[in-house]
Amino acid sequence: MTETTVPFRAGQEGYASFRIPAVVVSGAGTVLAFCEGRIESAADHGHIDIVLRRSTDGGRTWGPLAVVADNNYHLAGNPAPVVLDTGRILLVYLRNHATATEAAILRGEVSDADGRRIWVRHSDDDGVTWSSSKEITAQVKRPGWRWYATTPGHAIQLSTGRVVVPANHTVPPTGDDIGTEPRYNSGHCLLSDDRGATWRIGYVDENTDGYVNVNETTAAELPDGRVYFNTRNDSPSPGNRADAHSTDGGTTLVKPFRPQAGLSAPICEGSVLQLRDPDVLLFSGPADPAARALMTIRASTDGGLTWRPAHTVDGLPAAYSDLVRIDDATVGLLYETGDFGPYETIAFRRVPVTDLT
Repeated sequence: MTETTVPFRAGQEGYASFRIPAVVVSGAGTVLAFCEGRIESAADHGHIDIVLRRSTDGGRTWGPLAVVADNNYHLAGNPAPVVLDTGRILLVYLRNHATATEAAILRGEVSDADGRRIWVRHSDDDGVTWSSSKEITAQVKRPGWRWYATTPGHAIQLSTGRVVVPANHTVPPTGDDIGTEPRYNSGHCLLSDDRGATWRIGYVDENTDGYVNVNETTAAELPDGRVYFNTRNDSPSPGNRADAHSTDGGTTLVKPFRPQAGLSAPICEGSVLQLRDPDVLLFSGPADPAARALMTIRASTDGGLTWRPAHTVDGLPAAYSDLVRIDDATVGLLYETGDFGPYETIAFRRVPVTDLT
């Protein structure tokens, strides 16, 4: 039996909007639901905090809202949490240090020092308190990259111990495009082999021919050890999803991202989650190809080559989402939705594994 609760509702607790969900389950079994709390409006810029609600009963009820990262009157956003094998909860996120608009960052009118920067903090007490933040921008952002974003959604730790955080950026125009404002979305990932102490850049996929523009990316480790990456594709190529595989833990890709026409979706973020028992790869995202609506979980038993619908939430507007394994019998879905628009609430749905397999 599915159960749905609403941990975040627009217009409450001092926030005009809540967006960009990310969810993990701690070693103690606590569900930690993160998102951006946008104070002034639903816009992607301005005064934005990363907020958290905790649930100790599998997402049936939620504790009080807590701010886990802020940036004064600027943006702290794109939470990418991961629960390590040590029990530590690692949170990678962004700060925007620009007083200019997000559009100015996209156009390269602000320097790296004033643009989006990457920070890390952690919790060793089940998400109740958090360490001070440490900046890692110099380790994972190359000079000249403009827009920069982690995930959205959860990061992953591989069976080798490596932490992988999918990310994206834009690159400046070149050749005949100089003087114009094309947005070349490009993908990369952040890697740490010491549980978040130091970081480096993994694969970089920069496609400036407009065929596949890699944007918001999600990742899962397949049972054979390969890392599967699935991304929002902001180009007119077949379909609005693309995917790729890595056999070396995200350091390189076997092939560049290619369209995944088996996933019908609008241009929107999505989430993937690998179940080990049973062996099923899940994808969540809106299934209406023309609009952000019809939140659906789809399943693959061949590592993302083909997909089938497994669970449709409802026919309402819906946008960003994140998946998590709550326990042996249950998967959790944290997703943006509403009666008349996709950004009215962030809801949490408990879905029996048997419904998905």
